[in-house]
Amino acid sequence: MRSLQALSEADRRIVATWAATCAERWLPIFESEAPADGRPRDAIARARAFGRGELETADEIRQRFVAGRAAHAVQNPAAVAAARSAAQASGVAHMGAHALGAAAYAVKAATLVNSGQPSAGEDEIFWQVHQMTEEQRLALRQLPLLGENAAGPLGPGLLASGVLGDAIRRIQAQLRA
Repeated sequence: MRSLQALSEADRRIVATWAATCAERWLPIFESEAPADGRPRDAIARARAFGRGELETADEIRQRFVAGRAAHAVQNPAAVAAARSAAQASGVAHMGAHALGAAAYAVKAATLVNSGQPSAGEDEIFWQVHQMTEEQRLALRQLPLLGENAAGPLGPGLLASGVLGDAIRRIQAQLRA
């Protein structure tokens, strides 16, 4: 049985470009610490190409962990979050819920970079939601709320806690507003 968090291939292609947009915004933080490491940038480019229908799902599923390994190449927590955001964006080919993971890690990067600004996370979520097309919003609304379905990234794992979980809950509330 397919997980409710997977979304159809067509919907995953729709949300992949939004996930890439969220991740790309904070990519310079990673690249400033590891300028020669192209894995996160490549993951974002692949997420966009997947969204355009240029790449096959099976090939992208095999590639989805590459950018995540780049997070181990940097020390700055914001750079780590930026790499993980890119990895989540590339994971959308596998499961649509990773789009919210990409957004959540981007929120984490924003809050770390702007630690003196209490509204940094909320500002980033506002920006992300306003980047969505209506088609992307409708596709993302199909996902179960965080914690309601254990079969995927929106289950009781890393994305459900702390700043990541808070960001996903706030994004999902905006989707349903």
